[in-house]
Amino acid sequence: MPNYLNYVSLVMISILFVLILFLLIGWRWIIKRMVKQMGKIIMTDSYQENLIELLPGLRHMGIQNILENSLRAETGDVLHRPLGSSKQWPNLDSITFIPAQTSPFPIDGEEDVDVAVTIGPKAKKPMKIKIPLMISGMAYGIALSEEVRLSLAEAAKNVGTAINSGEGGVLPEEIEAAGNYILQFSKTDWSKEDNLIKQADMIEVKLGQGALMGTGGKISPKNLTGRARKVMGLKENEDAVIYDNFVENQTLDDLKELVDELRNITGGVPIGSKIGAGGKMEEDIDHLIYIGVDYIAIDGGQAATHGAPPILSDDFGIPTLHAVFRAANHLEKRNMKGQISLIVSGGLFVPGHFLKVLALGADAIYVGSALLFTVAHSQTLNALPFEPPTQAVWNQGKFKDTFKIDEGVKSAEKFLTASIEEMKMALRAMGKRSLKELSKNDLVSYDESTAKMIGIPFSFQPWEERQMKK
Repeated sequence: MPNYLNYVSLVMISILFVLILFLLIGWRWIIKRMVKQMGKIIMTDSYQENLIELLPGLRHMGIQNILENSLRAETGDVLHRPLGSSKQWPNLDSITFIPAQTSPFPIDGEEDVDVAVTIGPKAKKPMKIKIPLMISGMAYGIALSEEVRLSLAEAAKNVGTAINSGEGGVLPEEIEAAGNYILQFSKTDWSKEDNLIKQADMIEVKLGQGALMGTGGKISPKNLTGRARKVMGLKENEDAVIYDNFVENQTLDDLKELVDELRNITGGVPIGSKIGAGGKMEEDIDHLIYIGVDYIAIDGGQAATHGAPPILSDDFGIPTLHAVFRAANHLEKRNMKGQISLIVSGGLFVPGHFLKVLALGADAIYVGSALLFTVAHSQTLNALPFEPPTQAVWNQGKFKDTFKIDEGVKSAEKFLTASIEEMKMALRAMGKRSLKELSKNDLVSYDESTAKMIGIPFSFQPWEERQMKK
């Protein structure tokens, strides 16, 4: 028996050796045969049974549309796509800053630049932050894990900014960790206690957002598990319900009464409202002025969320670029510029985006998706390559338990710090010592239609001609 096994082993080794030798010597011949055969099939099969049918099909429908329609065919249910719209919206890329080189000169690199911001300047207790970037309302439980929320809260405190609760539950540790805390007062049954409201540095009445507009929804127990359910006061098998309105037959007077009540409970912190940017922007702003807000947060059409029906993300709203321009102009028209603060979000990912929106009239920026990925930084590698990187940050993510808070704090803090330093460098390059000196007069566009829409110079037109027209 041993001799037989030795013989079999020797034969197998010999065969393996021959195969390896054949591959080493004949690999070019093998590949050539394969390519020749595949080429023959592609070049001679009819279109209906040819793989190249994929090319016009993908161009006609788009790979994302094909895959999303396949998911609809599989479930028969409304899709909930994460991370917002994927279509090409008009953006800020064609806009650039005008440098100071001879008139005036740049500011010395050693000089500090003032980028501090006050939100709700007319409120009894305005909120003062050291930088114009705030962490947007990415909700605990509904979206983010406990570990990620605590990381973001501590990072916000370390850089001297604020974090928004979002419409999820509020962790007691999160309020303690954060420097300035913005409580989002949403159309829900949770996060409404007076003692919680009194701890907030700012209150945001959420009427809508860019990816979902003003709609509500339900989250089943299987999609909302763990400590978040207890924090939100949900029973074991109870859905988490986000209503479409605060009260039945809601009116503007109901919202005005709510704002007044919140202002009384808090003792005068800024009370604002968040809306998705829509075609009736000016009318919406007039209504918010009527109900008495101290700030308005506008979410452009590119804004993301944990999950939204594609039809709401792709086919509602207006671009952030258009929204900030119209909102800033209308506040100025109503003599509210400098009285009601303007916060803008949606599709803003890098320091250049942030500073351009501030130049167009925003007082501060909500940063969401950019922080979602940077807080996880290298920890996203825990999920890759077989799961999407967000599985490291979602509350229901498969790798949320591997998330390390201390690493998350450092990553988010470094991202915010680096972004602000770039923005300061840009301000120095424009000859400015303060963010307050920045305006749309510091912008130019190499797209004529964008330049005309915003009222900034078109880069093809010589400076002398522009001055003569003025």
